[in-house]
Amino acid sequence: MADPVGLGLVRSLSRPGGNITGFSSYDAAMMGKWLQLLKEVAPNITRVAIIFNPDTAFAPPFLHEIEAVPSLGVTVALAPVHDDTSIEVAFAAQAREPGGGLIILPDSFNSTHRDVIVADAARHGLPLIGVDIFPKAGGLMSYWFDSVKLNAQAASYIDRFLRGASPADLPVQEPTRYSLIINLKTANALGLTVPPSMLDLADEVFE
Repeated sequence: MADPVGLGLVRSLSRPGGNITGFSSYDAAMMGKWLQLLKEVAPNITRVAIIFNPDTAFAPPFLHEIEAVPSLGVTVALAPVHDDTSIEVAFAAQAREPGGGLIILPDSFNSTHRDVIVADAARHGLPLIGVDIFPKAGGLMSYWFDSVKLNAQAASYIDRFLRGASPADLPVQEPTRYSLIINLKTANALGLTVPPSMLDLADEVFE
């Protein structure tokens, strides 16, 4: 579950206070970090479109967090998409003027349409950041966690529930380890020079 506090599902991460707890996949503040990383690799970006499907993702909190990032000189807008055609329309609109970039929200629609997203981004020369499947498929970069490891941790909560623990008393857990992945081949194709300091920090680089 993404942003359980923002969605009103729990009172706070430390004390949910109701019948819901578990493992949060990411929070809205992460999108601000994504924008900072994208701007570092592509410093000429001045406009970023947030790609999401309103049927599978709730974007306004993420837009708020991205807009709150100070002093980057980037305007951000929501770009809802529903199918391959609307993806192409959104990307073409973003590429009409220089300085365009993309943030691909983590949702099931974007994951299943990653090949279309990556192909359209390449065709229009748009740098993007998303979850780890995107640089592996040819997108520019990602900053994300190991979802398999996060889901495996849920077994400990199931055990505690079976022993009588209350969800209200078990804090919502968040990922603690994120990996930076950069597709250097894509960066070169886009005419971008990845700073050596960022390459040193990267957990995986595709060349």
